[in-house]
Parts: sequence; C-alpha cells; structure tokens
Amino acid sequence: MLSHAVAEGAELRALEPWRAEEFYEFVVRSGSHLAPWMPWATDIDEPAKAAQWLQGYADDQARDGRRVYGIWLDDLLVGGAGFATFDARTGNCSLGAWLAPEARGRGLVTRATRLMTEWALDARGMSRVEWSAATGNTPSLAVAKRLGMEREGVLRSALSLGGVRHDVEVWSLVADRK
Repeated sequence: MLSHAVAEGAELRALEPWRAEEFYEFVVRSGSHLAPWMPWATDIDEPAKAAQWLQGYADDQARDGRRVYGIWLDDLLVGGAGFATFDARTGNCSLGAWLAPEARGRGLVTRATRLMTEWALDARGMSRVEWSAATGNTPSLAVAKRLGMEREGVLRSALSLGGVRHDVEVWSLVADRK
C-alpha cells in the first residue's frame, strides 16, 4: 500500500473506489461542515454515489488526469485532497482539499497539499499548480498562503453553491518562481 506520513499518526493515501463505504461514512459525519464549500458533500447521499464519485477519479487517474487522496488520522478518514484538474501535456493542474472539523488545527491539509504540490512540480514537471476557493472560505485560502502561492485575482460570482453566488479567489504556484 502506498502512503505518505503527513504528521504523527496521519497519512495521505490514494482514495480509491474500494474505499467507497469509508468515504461515504466520512461524508455522513462531516457533510454539513463541508456542504457550504463542497457541492459533492450533499450529492453523495448513499454508498453507491460515493463509489461512482471515486470511480470517476480513478478512471481519470488511469488516463494521467485528475486524482484524489484521503487523509487518515489514526486510521480514520478525516479529509482529503485532490487534483481537480491534472494536464501533464500543458503542465497545469489545480488542487483543493477538505477536512473534518475535529481534525482541524493540526496542519494536515497544509502538509498533505505541500506533498502533492512538490510531487506535481518536481516529479511530474508541472509548470503551474492552481488553488481556488470562495472568498468566504478563509481556511482554504489560508492553506494557499501557507503553500507559498500568489494571489492572482478574484473571479466575480463564479461559483454557485446552494443557490448562492460566490466570488472565487485564484492562487497559484509557478515552477520557475517557487
């Protein structure tokens, strides 16, 4: 099994379709916390939908595209991070993450996404890693800052969540400027 330590008792591992039940249970536990920022938190309302969501990532990863990872703390799935886009041909990818409220404040997302960013830039030769988040999602924006990303701007009214329009901040790390 492939995994990377991110902190004492915490690991970053591939979040594969065979873990759909575990992912579904995570969504049940943390969905109301995630729903304001993650549309899938309300869409995944049964294990079959969790399996379908994870299979989509697995299929894309098999084509060297987007991929998703889980963050486990003491063998409990408490969050995740993923490349929502991953285009090796153009050298561009976008990264995002989520975490259960009880696991916050330990630096898990920052450490996990730092590993993923380093892998994308150094091992895969990507030129640009992008991070975007609704302007009200201050924990997510703080991760972008801690990763050393630069704020590029705001996409006005670019995201609809729960029928509410949100502005989106775009941050990036560019290989030749890291």
